[in-house]
Amino acid sequence: MKLHRVVLVSCFLFFNSIIISMGTTQPISTQSKTIVFIHGLFQNPQGWAEWKKHFEAQGYTCYTPAYPYHEGKPEELRKNVNQALGKLTFGQVIDSLAAFIDKLPEKPILIGHSMGGLAVQKLINMGKGVAGVCIDTAPPKGIISFKWSFLKSNFPTINPFKGNSVCLPSIKWFQYAFCNTLTLEQTAKIYNESVVPESRNIPRSSTKNDGYIDFKKAHAPLLFIAGEKDNIIPSSLNRTNFEAYKDTNSKKEFKEFPGRTHYICGQENWQEVADYILGWMKK
Repeated sequence: MKLHRVVLVSCFLFFNSIIISMGTTQPISTQSKTIVFIHGLFQNPQGWAEWKKHFEAQGYTCYTPAYPYHEGKPEELRKNVNQALGKLTFGQVIDSLAAFIDKLPEKPILIGHSMGGLAVQKLINMGKGVAGVCIDTAPPKGIISFKWSFLKSNFPTINPFKGNSVCLPSIKWFQYAFCNTLTLEQTAKIYNESVVPESRNIPRSSTKNDGYIDFKKAHAPLLFIAGEKDNIIPSSLNRTNFEAYKDTNSKKEFKEFPGRTHYICGQENWQEVADYILGWMKK
């Protein structure tokens, strides 16, 4: 009788472990049908408009929250700069996003670009998402590049001699940092449609404790996407960031797209990037 009991218990534990294992290998898309898109610096939710439509057509409920002081039409935000923006930190941005996510009916998939990619890393580290996609992500504390394009692109924004003044970049800078495969005329059109004023203290604080990531901690699945021709966040920096994660039981993937710049989410054939993400979410 005891032998039968032992056999039954063993069988129960065996099949239970199989069920649990099957549950952990379910596609990410079955774990959540909610996506939160997170914009980067000098941008706002308007930049995600086409992505939102694209993913909603696949059955997802999509949200595009704005950083504090970033809501509105870019042209109006440039004309009427809110000086309170100058003191905004990365930590305050994360607090705002975390509060937004906590009110959702389910834990979402997080997709972010540039500083929004670092926000995804931070929020995943906090357990706020079932998966994260980091596109041309800004580096967290301790991760840096000494490539000239990275230093040249970032210094005008973080310039310590500028204090808490709000940063509104030139079209020429935007071309070099974001649209380096486009003409100045093409860049000007994108600039006028999408660029907003920005806080210098968001990138400054992101390199300090606000941007700390525990790379040893187990994490939800992460996908890092890099643009081959990105000047402001070089592909090599994205790979260094990706490789910093050390938990071997956590899912992560790195993908570089040839010919893509930092404007990868609006660049021609952006749908290819979006569809790659959709495929990854269903693995």
